[in-house]
Amino acid sequence: MNHDTFSIAYTAIHPGTEKTDILFYEPETAESFAGIFSPGAGNSPRIFVTDAVVANLPLMKTFIAAFTGSQPETNDCLVCGTDILVVLGAGESFKTIENVLKIVQIALDNNLQRSSTFIGIGGGVICDITAFAASIFKRGARLELVPTTLLAMVDASVGGKTGCDFGTFKNMIGTFYPAAKIHFFTGFIQSLPESEYRSGLAETVKTGLLYAPKLFDIIQHNKDAVLSREPETIRQMIRRCVIAKANIVEKDLAEQGPRMQLNFGHTFGHALESCCGLGSIPHGDAVAWGMSRALDLSRRLKLCSTEYYQEVCEVLTSYGWEISPEHSILVASGLDPETAATKIINAMKKDKKNTSPQIRCILQREINSTVIQEVPEQDIQNVLLPE
Repeated sequence: MNHDTFSIAYTAIHPGTEKTDILFYEPETAESFAGIFSPGAGNSPRIFVTDAVVANLPLMKTFIAAFTGSQPETNDCLVCGTDILVVLGAGESFKTIENVLKIVQIALDNNLQRSSTFIGIGGGVICDITAFAASIFKRGARLELVPTTLLAMVDASVGGKTGCDFGTFKNMIGTFYPAAKIHFFTGFIQSLPESEYRSGLAETVKTGLLYAPKLFDIIQHNKDAVLSREPETIRQMIRRCVIAKANIVEKDLAEQGPRMQLNFGHTFGHALESCCGLGSIPHGDAVAWGMSRALDLSRRLKLCSTEYYQEVCEVLTSYGWEISPEHSILVASGLDPETAATKIINAMKKDKKNTSPQIRCILQREINSTVIQEVPEQDIQNVLLPE
């Protein structure tokens, strides 16, 4: 059939901000934190989003008091002048489209505009859903983030990925929408539960293996300082992670090329989280296990040496992460190894990086040398079954 054709050419869609300013603060006190944001003192409305755990942290005391001492709660939020505070539940189970829409609804109820600012104060869940809400509110409002966990500081808050979980699958809905500012108060790290701290530490290991050998060296040879959360060691690790991630995001915001390397450990890790139930295993524990599987796959495909695989696995086990083919959480669920491997592979097939029926994996030759490669199912199954 004959037909006429013409095309419309588009410029790239603007991501919401020209640049992201990254700010590290000292001294880190409740008064200085509140002073940075000065609730009720701004001219333009702002909506602050946090969770119930973060709202009770020492650094938040003066900031929260400005809202609780101002006006009674209305419509699921607290109000101080033109500023609004939303306190959500804490944890992965709250990373839902319903909570994203709740933030949007509260912004609408309080007459916020595109010129208003959404500010997420929390870990990866709060940063991701606040950013997603900002990106879709009237087609894009101003966004700022205050990461409060190590995971959010070294990974989730940097780079513009937003979104929420959907069903049993992690981060299936979202956008790319960088924050105009990211505020770092590393003192929040001292209040983290051990499981949350370890979760972020796994992402730090990942960044070191991908881009920052000196960072991996710190983790490998300064275990006592890392585990005791020595403040200067924490600051060094966070800064090195932020710089490394900023460099890669500048080159590839929309994850069309080298930014996919940042998913090292995540193809396996996200699949494990999906199979055992989102939130039932700390994200970092899943990623650490995923890195061990990705490196075992790299070794079997003759990409990396056995020595490199063993060196990294020794570091992972020294921090208490699992590296065995079948994770204990799957063993505890009663699944036999073959069934568990099949479930993991089926979940991996839904990974966002895949562009064909084969599974795209992030593999390594050695530290700072990474490969993105499609891998047959049988090769993946081999690293999920006991030898």
